[in-house]
This record gives sequence, structure tokens and C-alpha cells, in this order.
Amino acid sequence: MGQKINPLGFRLGINQGHHSIWFAQHKIFFENLQEDQKIRECIKNFVQKNRRVSSAIEGVARIEIKKKIHLIQIIILMGFPKLLLESGFRGVDKLKTTLEKELNCVNQSLNIAVKRITKPYENSTILAEFISEQLKNRVSFRKAMKKVIELTELADPHTKGIQIQIAGRIDGKEIARVEWIREGRVPLQNILAKIDYCSYSARTIYGMLGIKVWIFGDTE
Repeated sequence: MGQKINPLGFRLGINQGHHSIWFAQHKIFFENLQEDQKIRECIKNFVQKNRRVSSAIEGVARIEIKKKIHLIQIIILMGFPKLLLESGFRGVDKLKTTLEKELNCVNQSLNIAVKRITKPYENSTILAEFISEQLKNRVSFRKAMKKVIELTELADPHTKGIQIQIAGRIDGKEIARVEWIREGRVPLQNILAKIDYCSYSARTIYGMLGIKVWIFGDTE
């Protein structure tokens, strides 16, 4: 069998950066790691609960966390920031209050910034979430994958390749299988290739489906 590795971790330090930037001693390293996970889950749950009914996509592409001695800086990169800022900055203040209660911040202050992604349909996380919503609405998986490829090509015609994979009980079949589609080329073995990757889980009435999206932008 081939040895699998996460495309983002494989390129750390080459053309990928860390999503969490902080330093901690060995004894308290796991506590900071759990705190980062709790922050990300809390933000995603908050956006999911407070999004509009008409919007099916949460639009959270990435959450960056930078920690200092008395400060935790959180940068939320969103494709559709109106989902969080539709009521002005009250949404951010409410999120900040929720995080402070969840983390029990006493000696540290929170700073939350929301940034917009110029081309949301060029991000693998947003595309995987789009496929998930289509599958939940019982849209054909082939139609959903082809629609994502069209959205990616419209967002950036210079995208060199995209690959999509869906695994599980597709269309409610009794036997699980893997279906995939690729447009262009996606050189996963080239460490200089800029690959945007996302692994996403979709909960449908037939069970859990695994969605993976690879987007090849350019080579350094």
C-alpha cells in the first residue's frame, strides 16, 4: 500500500505556514493544544448557530491563533463574513464573550479579527462544505462534484487542477465505495507544488460520508 501523508503537513516550511503560532514548555504543551482545539470548535459552533437560514455554508476557511503572555489573538478567515458581521460588530462581541466563558480567561485578553477571502470558491474547505450541503439535500454526488469544478474554474481560471473524492454509502447504497473526479493535474509528490487540501465529514441520513478536496494552484 502507498504511504499517505497530509499534503499540508508535508509542505510545512516550504509553502505552507502554521495555523497556530505560540511557544510553551513541554509540561503545558498539551494544555495549549487542547485550548486551540476548543477555540476552533467554539467558533464553528457559534457561526453555525447564528447563521441565517437562507445560507447553507458557514464559510469559515481557516482560524489562525497567535498567543502571547497576556494576549490571545484570533484571526478568522471567512469567505462570507456577513454571516458573522450581519448585525455589525455585536456578533464579534458576542463571540468574544462566549469564548471568554468557555476558556475561563482571567489573566489573558482576547482579540478577535475577521478577514474576508477575496475568492471563497478557491478555498478547499468552503468547497468541501458546499459538497456536504449538496449531499445532505440529496443532490447527485456527480452533479455536486461537477458543480464544484465549475465554481473553481470561474473563481480562478488559472487554477491548474482540482481533485475531489467522496467515500461512504453514496446515494444510500448498502456497500460503501469511493468515487473521485479530477480536472487538470494535481502533483501531490512535488513538494514545491502549492496544494490546498481539506478533509471534511458530511452527516447524511444514510450515514457519514468522507469528502476530500485537493486544489493545485501553482509551483514555486
